[in-house]
Amino acid sequence: MKIGEKIYSLRKKHNLSQEELANELNVSRQTVSKWEVGESCPDFDKIVPLCELFGISTEELLRDKKIEEKKEEKQEKKVDIVKAVLICIAIFFYFLAVISTIVLEEVVHLNDGLVASSFLMLSAIGTIILIFTFLTRRSKKESRVEKIEEEKKNPMLKPVISIFSLATTCIYLLVSFITMAWHITWIIWIVYAIGVEVIKLIFSLKGVDTDEK
Repeated sequence: MKIGEKIYSLRKKHNLSQEELANELNVSRQTVSKWEVGESCPDFDKIVPLCELFGISTEELLRDKKIEEKKEEKQEKKVDIVKAVLICIAIFFYFLAVISTIVLEEVVHLNDGLVASSFLMLSAIGTIILIFTFLTRRSKKESRVEKIEEEKKNPMLKPVISIFSLATTCIYLLVSFITMAWHITWIIWIVYAIGVEVIKLIFSLKGVDTDEK
């Protein structure tokens, strides 16, 4: 948004006419009109009075929105790169967990307890990285927009996912306590993550069908 458009928008917001704004700044109405249509810009000695009148900073008045959008895009790209790297690292730890289990059991011949401990530790590291990635590395803009769009299109999505989460937790605890195979039952949460994405996909497809109709 150019400075002239900002002045026009702020003037309207404060219910001022061009004449009233001109009187406040000791300029002619024609001068204010030229500012707003972009034929001229306010002199330096009028910038501060303008900002004080509208209750904004000089940076807010002079800052170019396009520049800010470009900065946001760069930040978004950085976030995406970091997310991709973290996901790759997490996947590497999962592969490492499987490979180390085979090596420690078949080649080194360690006892099952140590092999299981190694597998659990490496898998846990990979899981922690994934959780950190998806909970903290999402950009604010991405999270906010996606959440609003999903809630508008599919108001039942959130309750369904909540029920699915509760059911998965119950199944995980039940299976784990019955089998005592805690080093294996964590796979249920991978199935859960895939299930959540499938549910979102189903709801999104339903939303598309509804829009088309």
